Amino acid sequence: MSAGVLHVRGRILVGPEEVRDELWVVGGRVTYDRPTGAGAGAGNDVRTVRGWALPGLVDAHCHVGLDAHGAVDADVSEKQALTDRDTGTLLLRDAGSPSDTRWVDDREDLPRIIRAGRHIARTRRYIRNFAHEIEPGDLAAYVRQEARRGDGWVKLVGDWIDRATGDLAPCWPRWALDEAMAAAHAEGARVTAHVFGEESLADLVAAGIDCVEHATGLTAETVPLFAERGVAIVPTLVNIATFPSIAAGGEAKFPLYARHMRELHRTRYATVAAAHEAGIPVFVGTDAGGSLPHGLVAAEVAELVRAGLPPLAALSAASWSAREWLGRPGLAEGAPADLVVYPEDPRADVRVLADPHCVVLRGVALG
Repeated sequence: MSAGVLHVRGRILVGPEEVRDELWVVGGRVTYDRPTGAGAGAGNDVRTVRGWALPGLVDAHCHVGLDAHGAVDADVSEKQALTDRDTGTLLLRDAGSPSDTRWVDDREDLPRIIRAGRHIARTRRYIRNFAHEIEPGDLAAYVRQEARRGDGWVKLVGDWIDRATGDLAPCWPRWALDEAMAAAHAEGARVTAHVFGEESLADLVAAGIDCVEHATGLTAETVPLFAERGVAIVPTLVNIATFPSIAAGGEAKFPLYARHMRELHRTRYATVAAAHEAGIPVFVGTDAGGSLPHGLVAAEVAELVRAGLPPLAALSAASWSAREWLGRPGLAEGAPADLVVYPEDPRADVRVLADPHCVVLRGVALG
């Protein structure tokens, strides 16, 4: 690691339309004013890095402190966060975890986390050991609780397989969703929901949802509703790639569900493209920490491009626009120096994101 003054030269990608030639990191913060004084001029006190600089990348849907079986210990959580850090992902929206990861906030060498508390699911309608499993009458109370525990977000499970019907089905009646959204918003929190299928989306939007995760069930009827209300989506396409294997695992007991999952997988790119074309905000998330490893943001950006997003829009979904949406600064004057430097221009080829030249976290150059 290195401290002192850092000089980044080349192309500073402040925003999609704003590019500067250099920035300085002084006292852990970004400045575009050349520092003066002995510290700035003494050779050993200044490190120069050259390349294309972006704000630290964002994974807007991941899970620190969680694996496929539930909560994990601090050592595993630390490895998850370090994996993200080393790939240049410096801001994480933790979309539900049963672990208490507040200790991460005291670590200067780990990414910043925006937490959504613990998942809130219907009884026996989600992955075991992940969520609070409750009935509709308790939803608003649990939403209020998790809003106070989180960092401005609450995570619902909006749909899941219903064993009685053998297919995906909504988890909550509309009245419970109305109460839940009102409770969250009164606490100053936004609400997001896991949704694979089609049926729950209209009620969630009407109730005031702020974001939907996965959103594979968007249709010609619900896309305009999302666009009109400004409801964001986080497609997690690297996770949707697992739908065929999920379908195969459920085929024997739930053939209708298996067919449904395969169809959602088949149409995944067209669904995301339609959402983007309609003006729905789209952000990068990987769903890492359940069954997927951390460090997949570059792969998710590439998937958005395959889905039809222009490369600059896909890049923004993991950087400038994602940070603005989450209320965290980018490369503004005086902002905390969380940034990534690449040897080539990521605007020309988003695959460059997979190989950062230097990661700077809280003003410290890590590589």
